[in-house]
Amino acid sequence: MDEPSTELLESYARLLDLVRSGVADTRPALSQRTGLGRTAITQRTTTLLDAGLLEEGDLNPSTGGRQARTLRFCKDAGRILTAELGATGFTVGITDLMGTVLTKRHRDCDIAQGPDPVLSEVESTLDELLREIDGAPSDVWGVGLGLPGPVEFATARPSEPPIMPGWNNYPVRERLVARYNAPVWVDNEVNLLCLGELRAPGMSDDLGDLLYVKIGTGIGAGISHAGHLHRGAQGCAGDIGHAAVTDDNTVVCRCGKTGCLEAVAGGAALARDGEQLARSGKSPVLAAILNTKGTITAADVTTAAGAGDHHAVQLLVAAGRRIGAMLATMVNFYNPSTILLGGKIAEAGDLFLAIIRETIYRRSLPLSTRELRIEKARLGEEGGLVGAAYMVLDELFSVRHFGKWLPAGSPSGIADLHGTNGVAQRA
Repeated sequence: MDEPSTELLESYARLLDLVRSGVADTRPALSQRTGLGRTAITQRTTTLLDAGLLEEGDLNPSTGGRQARTLRFCKDAGRILTAELGATGFTVGITDLMGTVLTKRHRDCDIAQGPDPVLSEVESTLDELLREIDGAPSDVWGVGLGLPGPVEFATARPSEPPIMPGWNNYPVRERLVARYNAPVWVDNEVNLLCLGELRAPGMSDDLGDLLYVKIGTGIGAGISHAGHLHRGAQGCAGDIGHAAVTDDNTVVCRCGKTGCLEAVAGGAALARDGEQLARSGKSPVLAAILNTKGTITAADVTTAAGAGDHHAVQLLVAAGRRIGAMLATMVNFYNPSTILLGGKIAEAGDLFLAIIRETIYRRSLPLSTRELRIEKARLGEEGGLVGAAYMVLDELFSVRHFGKWLPAGSPSGIADLHGTNGVAQRA
């Protein structure tokens, strides 16, 4: 099969998307949705059937005319390998072609070890999962990876990430393409968490103008408009953790600057200030934890606050107000319809979330908050994996890339699907 024209390719992609999304599941329904005639629909669906992307289903009940046979997207034709890397650990998973997580695993890992040891462990864990589901290398249609720092989306390379020494300009895509012989896309982890909430089946349809905020060791935001992720010109939109929120230059952020939101309100900041409370004896609860564990984490601060420790509560209140003030600025500037709060610190409890909500509403314009919803993120640790899968699926089935692999029926083994010129070749 020759490479289709752009117009024909758009038609294939449109038909496949209608079936994938469940909007249309028969040829007459596709004709009604697209305006294409019966012959054109038959020709195009036959091509998609021959490529193994669609399969015939049962006959629909008769409505007085000829029964129409249903069409189904072949969600198990391939697998997507996904990984979400954080500052202190990573989660990897394998999904089908509808973004459903089939298996996953979490591992503790310090991102500051550098790309070689970290990615080696990620690859090893993905290989374990692939073996567990009896997957073959040819089953891998793509790889999606989220990193906890700025990523230039076009090249899939980290760009001077503050908490990732040794990762700057590292060829992540090239490494994973060589490992799995499949297309690879890389993005900031918060963008993928945002995309997961937007695209996961069963989620709300009214999240179009969404601000997803991850509050963990660091702080970052994913932004969407009209249901589409907004990455910015180079891919670093939403990096609110390194926005200046104070003139106090005594606390240096991990990025090397002072006054950053992350440096005064992130998980690392809570751990630092909590340890100071423990060592000073002001917090008996934290002092006991320090004596037992030898260190204090942000989770320990939230535990102490939950136990009624006044000083730990004050740390959470101060952090919540700092974060809420920054988000109020975002609300006034961007006017989102929904804010979703995710990350380990966002799970600190009702007090922390209440402080953030109260600060946003108090400091934002009334019109910008009139219909604003502020809620906890709903997908949990799977969110980044779902988002990574949809990042890959959106690219694979885009008009830009679809025609490069449609003649072969699979992107597995494509040597250079990411190139902008010419037809991709198999390795």
